[in-house]
Amino acid sequence: MKFTLSWLRDHLDTSATLPEITEALTGLGLEFESVEDRGAALAPFRIAHVKSAVQHPNADRLRVCIVDAGDGKEVQVVCGAPNARTGMKGVFAPAGVRIPGTGIDLKAGMIRGEASNGMLVSEREMGLSDEHDGIIDLPPDAPVGESFARWAGLDDPVIEIKLTPDRADCAGVRGIARDLAAKGLGRLKPLDAAPVPPAFASGFDLAIDLPAEAADACPLYVARRFRGLRNGPSPRWMQERLRAIGLRPISALVDITNYFTFDRNRPLHVFDAAKIEGPMRVRLSRAGETMEALNGKTYTLADGMTVICDDTGVIDLGGIMGGETTGCSPDTTDMLLEVALFDPIRTATTGRVLGVNSDARYRFERGLDPAAVFEGAEQATRLILELCGGEASELIVAGAEPEWRRTLSLRPERVETLGGVAVPVDEQATILGALGFGVRRAEGVLLADVPSWRGDVHGEADLVEEVLRVRGFDQIPAVPLPRLSTITQPAISDRQRAAVLVRRTLAARGLYETVTWSFMDRRHAEPFGGGGPELVLVNPIAADLDTMRPSVLPNLIRAAGRNADRGIADVALFEIGPIYRDPTPEGEVATASGIRAGRTGPRHWAQPPRAVDAYDAKADAIAALEAAGAPVANLAVSQDAPGWYHPGRSGCLRLGPKVLAQFGEVHPRILSSLDVAGPLVAFEVFLDAVPQPKKKAGPARPTLKLSPFQPIVRDFAFLVDADAPSDRFVKAARGADKVLIADVAVFDTYRGQGVPEGKLSLALAVTLQPVETTLTDEAIEAIGKRIVAAVEKQGATLRG
Repeated sequence: MKFTLSWLRDHLDTSATLPEITEALTGLGLEFESVEDRGAALAPFRIAHVKSAVQHPNADRLRVCIVDAGDGKEVQVVCGAPNARTGMKGVFAPAGVRIPGTGIDLKAGMIRGEASNGMLVSEREMGLSDEHDGIIDLPPDAPVGESFARWAGLDDPVIEIKLTPDRADCAGVRGIARDLAAKGLGRLKPLDAAPVPPAFASGFDLAIDLPAEAADACPLYVARRFRGLRNGPSPRWMQERLRAIGLRPISALVDITNYFTFDRNRPLHVFDAAKIEGPMRVRLSRAGETMEALNGKTYTLADGMTVICDDTGVIDLGGIMGGETTGCSPDTTDMLLEVALFDPIRTATTGRVLGVNSDARYRFERGLDPAAVFEGAEQATRLILELCGGEASELIVAGAEPEWRRTLSLRPERVETLGGVAVPVDEQATILGALGFGVRRAEGVLLADVPSWRGDVHGEADLVEEVLRVRGFDQIPAVPLPRLSTITQPAISDRQRAAVLVRRTLAARGLYETVTWSFMDRRHAEPFGGGGPELVLVNPIAADLDTMRPSVLPNLIRAAGRNADRGIADVALFEIGPIYRDPTPEGEVATASGIRAGRTGPRHWAQPPRAVDAYDAKADAIAALEAAGAPVANLAVSQDAPGWYHPGRSGCLRLGPKVLAQFGEVHPRILSSLDVAGPLVAFEVFLDAVPQPKKKAGPARPTLKLSPFQPIVRDFAFLVDADAPSDRFVKAARGADKVLIADVAVFDTYRGQGVPEGKLSLALAVTLQPVETTLTDEAIEAIGKRIVAAVEKQGATLRG
């Protein structure tokens, strides 16, 4: 919400300074955003008198002007404007200033042989409008030498505040002034809402034609006909205020509607009455109807939207935007003014479905003052007659003002118990009264009649908030929480700490962290076991984000596809976040998921890259599990990964029957459905399934002890079945001696000459770590025999 300081003072009689006003706004909950000093860029520009303007000797379209800018010096300026003439008054920019409308630094120079030491500027060059047909032509009484910005009121600061959705009453300058007056920064000026005597009968047939179940779509519609109007430009003061808040002046009638929207939070609409054919009706739209709107777009309507129609069809989207066919133009002399109430929910729904945003929609969907319709019609009538002349008809009324009156009770002590500060009862009553509440006392409580413009106040807690925010939230004392004698719980749990370690580990392995939506397209969720009706969103933020995600992988795979479309085919991404198996709390599962796509590294002469494979995903999964505290040495690999993985190129990491992770190459069918090219591998680690580490040192969680002795590595080669999982033999070798064997790893596999058909040569590297003394040859030989015996029990044979 934007407004100027002088605009605010139209409603607030105050001597408060700008800093005092901005500080009070934030204290009232109308969060101050910024102040724009428009006059700063225009400070060097002065009102000047053109003492002479003669034809340039070397150019037909240029004039040589002698300008007096009020400093006692005459300056020569070469000007190409057709309206430059002797005796006029304009705006002079001296050499060395920046022209705000063009961003050019003005320099003195020679133009066709004549010196030019500044310029006479147009409105576009000043950044005031698009007008560039000539230089600014000021009235004869404009004071020479005066700052143009000060004289024209352009040094008026523009204040911007941030409104919360509940404070619809402050979407107009009037409401902001009311709050500041209640804060004690001045007096709220009264408004004249006296009825304007009608000059003629309207002759218009207007009715609300809504079904009973949709009667609240438009409970009240008030109109008034005008004739004999002059729809020229609006006065400069109105144009400057509209420009200050980012609106473009159009014509007097349109500018008045925009002005009322921001001045009194009262959207209006004007029809060219000569273009309306037949009676007007407020009704619900029918699917397929169209309307050409004032923004130049044509909208196809759905069933149930609030519209205003004549015999030609829809001419207005109620509460949102008018139609082009009945819009006012500079030639309009016969006009119909609309002042109405429209249902907030239906207005918001219509605007969202059609994708139409407007200042009127912003206010209607937050709720307008239901008691200000007639008042707004009379005030708008008075301004229209003042600026455009003509005469006004009687009011045309359809519907009735909805019931809005309600009385709330406030127990005075609740201000302290809810708000933390004691406020005297008299002060509570004074504050509520200043905000427009009708306050009276009865049996120890305050009874407050809620004003019509405060649709957000519904209970006692709301009254407490009103008292506290006007008195000042900064008046609430800061009270520290009591210190407990018992030891507090750690701020970060073990599971939270594990997630941090997993994040760091995956990032260190070269994967980039992403954050994607917790919901996705139902079509993409179904192949990953999701998309059930219980997880479909009732009110999704987008049509392709309509169900909770059963896996993070579809989002990551699509992200890889978008990168590939932009020439980045080799990506590695991960995300830590929840997935949703069912709508219960237990169905929300914390996961660490990741993908790798393309090749493993950049092109290099010494080591060419290779395509990513399932082992890359397995290594990522194991690293994440180890960071999360899982006993990775005890994990087993099973080949029962879900269907979105490639069979035979995927697996699950299990601890007993529990699946801690799954990994593998993504099935080509899945990649095709997501329109992504492979190869692409993925992993999913289920953090909630990782067993929590024991708190005390023990066999499963020993205290770290470093050995002073040199480790020893011994290699063994075994003949095993080609389809046997290697981890079975690794675990057998590790179990041969749980004290001295520190690590077992597969370092080579071989098929070929010397190896029987259906067999595989599996080479293991076993690391022995002495703990108490250096190992002798005899001890090493004994451990080797135990290793061979343990592996051979699994069906392997030691190679000779």
